[in-house]
Amino acid sequence: MTCPRSGCLVSRPARASSDSRVVWTGRRDKEMTNRTAVAEYVLLGLQEHRNLETVLFVLCLGIYGVNVLGNSLLMGLSVLDPRLHSPMYFFLSNLSLMDICGTSSFVPLMLVNFLEAQRTISFPGCALQMYLTLALGSTECLLLAVMAYDRYVAICQPLRYAEIMNGQTCVRMAVLSWGTGFANSLLQSLLTWSLPFCGHNIINHFFCEILAVLKLACGDISLNALMLVVATAVLTLAPLLLICLSYVVILATILRVPSAAGQRKAFSTCSAHITVVVVFYGTISFMYFKPKAKDPDLDKIIALFYGVVTPSLNPIIYSLRNAEVKAAALALLGGGLLSRKMAYPLCCSSPLSCTVG
Repeated sequence: MTCPRSGCLVSRPARASSDSRVVWTGRRDKEMTNRTAVAEYVLLGLQEHRNLETVLFVLCLGIYGVNVLGNSLLMGLSVLDPRLHSPMYFFLSNLSLMDICGTSSFVPLMLVNFLEAQRTISFPGCALQMYLTLALGSTECLLLAVMAYDRYVAICQPLRYAEIMNGQTCVRMAVLSWGTGFANSLLQSLLTWSLPFCGHNIINHFFCEILAVLKLACGDISLNALMLVVATAVLTLAPLLLICLSYVVILATILRVPSAAGQRKAFSTCSAHITVVVVFYGTISFMYFKPKAKDPDLDKIIALFYGVVTPSLNPIIYSLRNAEVKAAALALLGGGLLSRKMAYPLCCSSPLSCTVG
């Protein structure tokens, strides 16, 4: 017997409701799968080139040692030698600390992974590594611009140098550089880890670099890409523009100095910083603007050079191109610096006595 029209009308919505529950449940399960928490990540590195990884282990271990020892020596000399108690060496100490922290955030684990068959990192470890590398890289760009401004004031406005670059101003500029870099990294990290990753956990890199992590996302990353472009323009290109403008004015001022000896002395105070800027931005430009390599492992090696080698060059550059640092190092080796520091009253030792560098 056929059911009456009213009965058919009642039964059909019931089946539709049941079907909708199945569809809704299926979508919910799919979303839950997409957002499955990943407990750990696998860092591929150069797993297909084990012999090359052995060579990289030896090289990176030596370079990391030079980085830590060299930058620690620079910071120590800046504290011990009263001749280095000036804004330039205060900012240089910040740069040295940044280089040590930046490489220490990923190099030790990377060295261990070079010797391990299974290279994994926990989710909190990966998030912290990405946060620190991005934060310290952004901060370095800003700090290099601050150091260029310090050189501009020292050469172009020497009579007002002590007034402009006083201790309070130097500390504020350093704090602003660190704070801006870490705030930007926090924003980028929150946007990245809010994406769905669909359980993907294999990172094709030596460490948790933000672009490598974004490649794992299975959602829309257009907002992330936009924010990265904006951050790059504000925190990388804008400081570079300020550095270039500062040195254009500095060069014009130096060329107006009547004596050749005065020109050489003025330029020598800037040469180390110029070299560091060229190495830093030159490596970034080569890494991001070069044609994409056919072998992706080559891109990873270039990124490794930027992250490990470049920070270790800063103490070498400042040691070779700065007479005050060389004199302080020789005094430390001869034992005269420590004895002079012990005889120098602690209350009279100012880390930011504004002498023109």
